[in-house]
Amino acid sequence: MQPTSGASKLQVIFDVHQYRLSPAEEQILRGQLDGLAPQVAHFPIADLHVLVEGNARTNDVSLKLSLILPGTTLVVHDHDAVPQTAFELCVDSLIEELHAYKDQLGQVPERQKLEKGTHQELHPAVAIDTEALDAAIRDGDYAAFRVALLPYEEGLRKLVGRWVQRYPEFEAQIGRRIQIADLVEGVFLSAFEGYGQRPRDVPLGVWLQNLIDPALKALQKHPDEELENIQMARAARATSQDPNNI
Repeated sequence: MQPTSGASKLQVIFDVHQYRLSPAEEQILRGQLDGLAPQVAHFPIADLHVLVEGNARTNDVSLKLSLILPGTTLVVHDHDAVPQTAFELCVDSLIEELHAYKDQLGQVPERQKLEKGTHQELHPAVAIDTEALDAAIRDGDYAAFRVALLPYEEGLRKLVGRWVQRYPEFEAQIGRRIQIADLVEGVFLSAFEGYGQRPRDVPLGVWLQNLIDPALKALQKHPDEELENIQMARAARATSQDPNNI
């Protein structure tokens, strides 16, 4: 068994039984961890135990990956005649488990802040013109809707900038393919589309905050489709503000 570490804090130990794992195969398996390593870079401890077991009767290989993190151990299994295939499936499953664990962790500090009264609620810079907001929704006018909610934009931008830090993989794309402004626009677009279903007992700022995570995950899952919708929304706003179109 040999531990290895890459550029991140991920420590990897291979434990092989009843199977000859060649150096070339091991190198391929380690390369398949490139997507996992950035996901655990912010954890103080991230140890991955890889158990590889050959099965002479079925002529396949079983893999068990155990990711040890502060407060939990995530475990996934798979098997295949080709170790690389089973390993790839295990890594994909492990990343999904890790995302779920991060979601749980992300809820803890927010709850603690609420209990201590230190939760930073989103407030508008100036009072919102509710009549203009309602009229924009009634007319289906996204440009007018954005103008009515403009006092929230700067505060929302700051919250979004902090929120993306919970997702290192997504944060790495900021400034390249995706901009903070894209995510802010995505939140406003979601608000426009779902305004009719907004719970009236929830403050508008809190409701907007609650749209940040769904908007981020939508951009993660369907980046091309979401970015196209965001660009169309921007184009509609620009057209409505062009004096030549009046």
